Amino acid sequence: MFDDHAVANAIRVARSVDGGLSWTVAVTRASGLGGQPVVRPNGTVVVPYLSNDGEIRSFRSRDGGAGWSESTLVSRVERHTPAGGLRALPLPSAETDAAGTVYVAWHDCRFQHGCAGNDIVLSTSATGERWGDVLRVTDDGGDHVIPGLGVDRASKGERARLAVTYYRYADAACVPATCRLTVGHTSSANGGASWSAPLELHGPMAVGWLPVTGQGRTVGDYISVSVVPGGDAFPVFAVAAPPADGLPDVRTHTVTGGLPIVPGPAPPGLDRGRGRRRRAATRAPLTAR
Repeated sequence: MFDDHAVANAIRVARSVDGGLSWTVAVTRASGLGGQPVVRPNGTVVVPYLSNDGEIRSFRSRDGGAGWSESTLVSRVERHTPAGGLRALPLPSAETDAAGTVYVAWHDCRFQHGCAGNDIVLSTSATGERWGDVLRVTDDGGDHVIPGLGVDRASKGERARLAVTYYRYADAACVPATCRLTVGHTSSANGGASWSAPLELHGPMAVGWLPVTGQGRTVGDYISVSVVPGGDAFPVFAVAAPPADGLPDVRTHTVTGGLPIVPGPAPPGLDRGRGRRRRAATRAPLTAR
């Protein structure tokens, strides 16, 4: 699966039945960016993506990619443009659990007053056809962007183990000279019903350290997170240092030994939206090049 930016962001799909030696002709299934195919245990392929209309949508195949459904709405995106000229589209990050539940995360500003900053949000589907309510993952203020979602594929349902790593501005209203980007992380041991206290993995980084593109400063469009079955989460993310000899110094990092999946608090009357309580953020400079 890939998007063809030169043709109105056509999302094209091709398939191979011989281990990648040969491929079918790619066909267009939708228009948008960031299509991420995931496979449920029964073989159904589900593809969340960001549509040209500013929606998270998905389509699916139940015959190994020979035929595809029409797209269905996951949610309309409510987007706050990050400060500092940072390039950060609300592209989805998707995974499945052992039961075939599909999880999709993106950044969205609906839970902050006046859409003043983005949080990481999550929606799930049992089949990839109908999607549940949008739940808030982060609620510690500031601006959160570019999530990477990992799911323990040996877990499921109310015991599904999830991890999310993301970038964050502490001050969503910063200006280029003052914006400082950090790498944050949180996890859930109950399928996303509650989340652990945010952990700071790296930062702060000045926006001026990031490479310049035609769409703004970029720290990369994606973060990857993999969860070892029954074990720890391993995020992979880009970190910028002060430019050396006028050239950007951006390197890929992970966390030595991984990060444990930490259960979040579940107080009586848990509010999955605006009112959820959380412990103070913790800093953990654990990255290794």
